[in-house]
Amino acid sequence: MKYFWTFFWTFALIQMLTYVAGAMMGTEFNFTTGAVMAVIATIIILIAPAILPNEPSGHETH
Repeated sequence: MKYFWTFFWTFALIQMLTYVAGAMMGTEFNFTTGAVMAVIATIIILIAPAILPNEPSGHETH
């Protein structure tokens, strides 16, 4: 279920971003561009925690 909600909110936010950015540049809204960007962003969001380490690096800074 978390994958669905991650995709849902990423999709909604990327579509809004695509609309606003297009309006600011004076171009027409392209749904396909937003959908492709949402899929790519969702994949990155879901893969990033698997790549990043959980434990501290072991370097202590004072």
